[in-house]
Amino acid sequence: MSDRVVVVPWDPAWPARFDHERDRLLPIRYAPAMEPVIVLFDGVCNFCSDAVRFLVPRDPAGRLRFAALQSDTGREVQQRFGLDPDDLDTMVVVEDGRAYLKSDAALRIARHLAGPWRLLSLLRIVPRSVRDWAYDRFAERRYRWFGRSDECLVPTPELRERFLA
Repeated sequence: MSDRVVVVPWDPAWPARFDHERDRLLPIRYAPAMEPVIVLFDGVCNFCSDAVRFLVPRDPAGRLRFAALQSDTGREVQQRFGLDPDDLDTMVVVEDGRAYLKSDAALRIARHLAGPWRLLSLLRIVPRSVRDWAYDRFAERRYRWFGRSDECLVPTPELRERFLA
């Protein structure tokens, strides 16, 4: 048996892949179609912009897609979920057709990270009221601690492909 497994989106017409290096068929583990996870962040918050730069290389599957809360896309997504587009004190994560806010949003992101960062998702065992209280205290002070810019994050060419229009 091969020590490698190929992961592909489920396709019943494609039962196996050919390993050209070893001239044999490899077993396949089917994966569901990977929908992007939308992360809306405060585009003028220096901490939030740095967090996006931190997340991209730690999301090897490339599922995380970003938009500033202040952008047209960010405002449209918030309105679609009945959220106030003028509320910039929370991050929003949209996954599997649901919107997650505050600490729930951060923990949803952690589930998609590589390496030890994924372990942060275990903090979901802490009651939401406690997590959100800590989230709110941080959100209240983020501009004071990290500053803010006059304009939203302008993505580098490497980041641009991960941003929603």
